[in-house]
Amino acid sequence: MAALHSLHPAIRALIRNPILILIVGLFGLVQLPQLALQPTQPIVAGIVSLGITGILLVAMPFFQGGLLGMADEALNGQTSAGTLVAEGKMNYIRLLLAYLAFFAVNLVLGFIVVLAVILGGIGLYAGDNQPGLAILGAVAVVGGLFVLVYLLVTFFIQFYAHAIVLSDTTLVDGFKRSVSLVRQNIVSTLGYSLLLLVGSLVFGGIGGVASLLLSPQATELPLPVPDLSILVLAGAAIVYVVVLTILGAFYATYSVAFYRSIEQKTLA
Repeated sequence: MAALHSLHPAIRALIRNPILILIVGLFGLVQLPQLALQPTQPIVAGIVSLGITGILLVAMPFFQGGLLGMADEALNGQTSAGTLVAEGKMNYIRLLLAYLAFFAVNLVLGFIVVLAVILGGIGLYAGDNQPGLAILGAVAVVGGLFVLVYLLVTFFIQFYAHAIVLSDTTLVDGFKRSVSLVRQNIVSTLGYSLLLLVGSLVFGGIGGVASLLLSPQATELPLPVPDLSILVLAGAAIVYVVVLTILGAFYATYSVAFYRSIEQKTLA
C-alpha cells in the first residue's frame, strides 16, 4: 500500500537531509517568545501571540511552498535552503490565494454552525420543552452534517498545495488534482491519513503536556516544581519545539513521498 511504502523513503530523506529538521525547528522557535511569557505575563503573551499569528499567516504560504520543494528534492538526493527560497517565492501567490479560499470556506461553515447553535438555543427555551427539544435535535443533526462535510472536503483537497508546488498546477487545477488523486486512491489515502492521525496523537500528547507546563496554570499543579520552575519551563519549551520539528519535518517528506506515489500510480 502506498501509505506504508512511502514511510521508508520519507525517513531516509530526513536522515540524508537534516537541514529539513533544522528549517522546521527554526520555524518552531518563532513561537517560543509567547510561550516564555505565558507563565508570568499572560496579557503580554496574548498580544505577542496575536502578532506572531499574523506574521505566520502571511509567511506560511512561503514556508509551505519552500518546505514541500525541499522535501521533494530530498527524496531524490540532497536539498538546500536555496530551494526553500526559490520554491517559496515561485509558489507564494497561488498558495496564498488557495489558503485564503480555504479560510473563506471555513469561515462560512463556522458561521452556519454558530448560527444553527444560536437558533437551537432559542428554540430550546421558546414555548414548551417538547418543540424545543425537537428543534435542538434537528440543529444537532444539521451541525453534524456540516462537520462531516467539512471533514470530507478537507480529506479530498488535502494535497492542493502539493499539486501546486510539485505538479506546477494553477490555483483551481491544484484543488481539482487533489480531489482526483484522492478519489482514485481512497483506500491508500485513508491509510495515509490514519498513520498521520496516530502519529499526531502520540506526539501531540507529548507536546500538550509541554504546553500545559508552560501555561499560567502550571504553577497550580500539585507538584514540587517551584524550585525547579526555570528548568521545567526550559525543558518544556525544548520538548515543545522538538515535537513540532519532528512532526513538521516528517510530514513534509512523508506527504510528498505519498503524493508522488499515488500520482505515479494514477498516471501510469
